[in-house]
Amino acid sequence: MSLPGKALAVSDTHGYRDVSHDPVTSALPNGDVPVFDDSMDADERVITALGYKQEFKREFSLWTTFCVSFAVLGLLPSFASTMYYGMGYAGTAGMVWGWIIAMIFIQCVAMSMAELCSAMPTSGGLYYAAAVLAPPGYGPFAAWITGWSNWIGQITAAPSVDYALAAMILAAGSIQNPDYIPTQWQTYLLTVFILIVHTGISSMPTKWVAVFNSWGSTFNMLALVAVIIAIPAGTTNSPKFTPSREVWGNITNMTDYPDGVAVLMTFVAVIWTMSGYDSPFHLSEECSNANIASPRAIVITSGVGGLMGWFLQLVVAYTVVDIDAVLNSDLGQPWASYLFQVMSRKGALAILALTIVCGFSMGQGCMVAASRVTYAYARDDCFPFSKHWKRINNTTQTPVNAVILNTVLGILMCLLLFAGDVAIGALFSIGAIAQFVAFIIPIAIRVFFVGDRFRKGPWHLGSFGPWIGALGVGFVLLMVPILCLPADTGSDLTPDLMNWTCLVWGGPMIAVSIWWIFDAHKWFKGPKVNLEHVIHGNIIDGIDGSQEQTTVVPGAGAPADVSHRSSPKL
Repeated sequence: MSLPGKALAVSDTHGYRDVSHDPVTSALPNGDVPVFDDSMDADERVITALGYKQEFKREFSLWTTFCVSFAVLGLLPSFASTMYYGMGYAGTAGMVWGWIIAMIFIQCVAMSMAELCSAMPTSGGLYYAAAVLAPPGYGPFAAWITGWSNWIGQITAAPSVDYALAAMILAAGSIQNPDYIPTQWQTYLLTVFILIVHTGISSMPTKWVAVFNSWGSTFNMLALVAVIIAIPAGTTNSPKFTPSREVWGNITNMTDYPDGVAVLMTFVAVIWTMSGYDSPFHLSEECSNANIASPRAIVITSGVGGLMGWFLQLVVAYTVVDIDAVLNSDLGQPWASYLFQVMSRKGALAILALTIVCGFSMGQGCMVAASRVTYAYARDDCFPFSKHWKRINNTTQTPVNAVILNTVLGILMCLLLFAGDVAIGALFSIGAIAQFVAFIIPIAIRVFFVGDRFRKGPWHLGSFGPWIGALGVGFVLLMVPILCLPADTGSDLTPDLMNWTCLVWGGPMIAVSIWWIFDAHKWFKGPKVNLEHVIHGNIIDGIDGSQEQTTVVPGAGAPADVSHRSSPKL
């Protein structure tokens, strides 16, 4: 029912304050008022109204938040890591058309996510939004499925990036010494070493992490621009560029499906590359002016990343000579093979070195973002032994235990390397499908169940919000089965060519669904309030797990929130 837009106010002499200016959709029970004090700034009032204590230092700005998310995108190393999928399914036409078409819909998902972030700027992000927006009785289950899918996507990001980075480093070694052939164990051990280094950096104080990622992201952007300029200028091809009619019109279908499906399959490269723009959502508790800066960072990351990524696609599409040679080179790394096909040895090594540095920065950003997600979910006791993973280190004021947990899981996941290239490649598809499924669950709830009753934050899409969200949801629903397709069918399909994404992602999701049915529904009730607050005039600590997850702290001067649950008048 509709809640009036008047202020919730209790006398300041009792330690409570009017929260009418805090435009959030909250997990606090209806009729509840959080305990404030006069020392709180606007950001702390917002997070308190959401039901959480301010536990991080807010040392991220719009720029440094954008830097982390842009580092997670890591356009140059991401393109290098997924070149096999973008080019290998439909050739150059699939690359140039696939990227721009996919980006239109990905931008719809990003803008809808930014709208949710402005309304609920918390580390729990999509999981929190799914919990408080879901229809009555479904909030905990929506949060459970969203949280686990998002977490699976997050924890596979750093291992997949670091594996690709290790492969590039060893490929560079092969180029320098043609007699050297990297072994699987060497690739694995180097991946583990990089993961451990990223663990140390991600465990540092927030200010240091922000500075590191700011420099890394700046280098990423400069390197990307340099590569986009250097390849056309330094190509040794004759003629330098492939004619446009061949680049745009010649679909080189390397799958057993029709051309249209082959182009859709190239979207896995775009989706995996562009899956990092949710990082500002998860860093919002460490960002100042979070309900404006964080959504802006999401949209800027997706927009700038999509445009610059397309420019890189065009450069490669116009200069590549022999796609088959690139994909099947003995170097084992398509990006390195491509560079040596179109450039001089020195130029190729220089660009490969830039890509390696950018890849290191990207893996670091992925590790930071994933640790904040693990912390947020552990804070609500989603995991076994959550009490350990939700601890904030007293020295660094960062979730060090969550970082270490993610690292151990990443090291174990990289053992897929020994099952073959297709098996380790599943990490990339898992990241794409898991993240985007998590992205659209709260967006779908907002569009199809809450609609115009959604309480907007200071950054919003106005009346276009539901339409933009619906486009994003439709795109992901189309892509989920496409991301699970193998390139070969029938007698051509062998176990080593099978796309194992459906098993490696679907297996854990089926497992957590069964866990929910038989056990978790008894104790998991969604986001857990962890601060002192008032309900019906009584001060209590935390929130009873039996209480229904609800929306809202309504605001004077803003559109009245409309709850989809039965609520007392305030």
